[in-house]
Amino acid sequence: MAGIPFVAPIDPLRYAEVEHVSPRVRRIIARNPSKFTFTGTGTYIVAGASGDAAVIDPGPDLPEHREALLRAIDDLKLRAIVVTHCHSDHVGLAAWLRDQTGAPTVAWKPHGDVGLLDNDDDIKVMEDLKPPPKTAEEIEKEREIARAAGLDPDDMEMRESVDTDFDPDVRVNDGEVAAHGDGWTLTAVHTPGHTSNHMCVCLEEEKALFTGDHVMGWSTTVVSPPDGDMRDYLASLKKVQMRDDRVLWPTHGAPVTDPTPFLTAYYEHRLSREAQVLASVAAGLNTVAPMVRHMYAAVVPELHIPAARSVLAHLTQLADEGRLIVRGGGPARLSSTYDLPNR
Repeated sequence: MAGIPFVAPIDPLRYAEVEHVSPRVRRIIARNPSKFTFTGTGTYIVAGASGDAAVIDPGPDLPEHREALLRAIDDLKLRAIVVTHCHSDHVGLAAWLRDQTGAPTVAWKPHGDVGLLDNDDDIKVMEDLKPPPKTAEEIEKEREIARAAGLDPDDMEMRESVDTDFDPDVRVNDGEVAAHGDGWTLTAVHTPGHTSNHMCVCLEEEKALFTGDHVMGWSTTVVSPPDGDMRDYLASLKKVQMRDDRVLWPTHGAPVTDPTPFLTAYYEHRLSREAQVLASVAAGLNTVAPMVRHMYAAVVPELHIPAARSVLAHLTQLADEGRLIVRGGGPARLSSTYDLPNR
């Protein structure tokens, strides 16, 4: 990932406080830092001079974040709750906020199939990639974060999860207006790949694209089959590359203020990972676990399991295109063995 011009973290980082980050945009950062969420989930509020507003990704269901969100919209008329996708750190407060305000939830569609580990062999691969146990210091740090966010530290899991029950009140097609108010318009930009229902939204008046997890300023994005799809993800990256947005607002981390070189490097990074997968198979590393250890040797072991998901997404695409074959036939799986077609 050395070629990607990642942006610096938000500094100073203030949890549960409303920041005015542009003329029409406010941001609240949830206290849920993790390997998936970086310094925390950013909930955005787009508002006009008359008080019409929309919330983008209401964020995780944390007591502290609930209170901060209610304070932030206290003087506003909420028109819509826009959700980029159904991971719980984005959609967790959507139903609650709808009940509090009467504003409809707006998204592309519900989440798709999440059945990644449905046999013992696949589970063994993930077990093989598990990181070493956390130290007492690391455990206590997570407990401190939980207490500060208003959670019971004995009842907290720092992991990515999916709300498979979420079904938006309003489904919006690609290019349609997702929400609008006095002086602002949000347009849907479908970007499947990270998830099958992922969409970005553009604030037309500022040429600002809220990218959810499609593009992040601090890291590349995990693409996790079967719902995540690498071919879709690459096409969605190319789609965003072709736009003329002035700034990208990811849900996690600081904005990308020079999108063109960033998106070019982001796309090229994915192609380089694809080349690494092919080279690994050619060198005899033809199962997922050794592939991941080789390709992500410079990455902390805690991230090898999510890396395996993206490697599987590459393998699935390459097998579908006939550039790799699955030994013994069948679909690409975490536990499959892969070969080049000319072997």
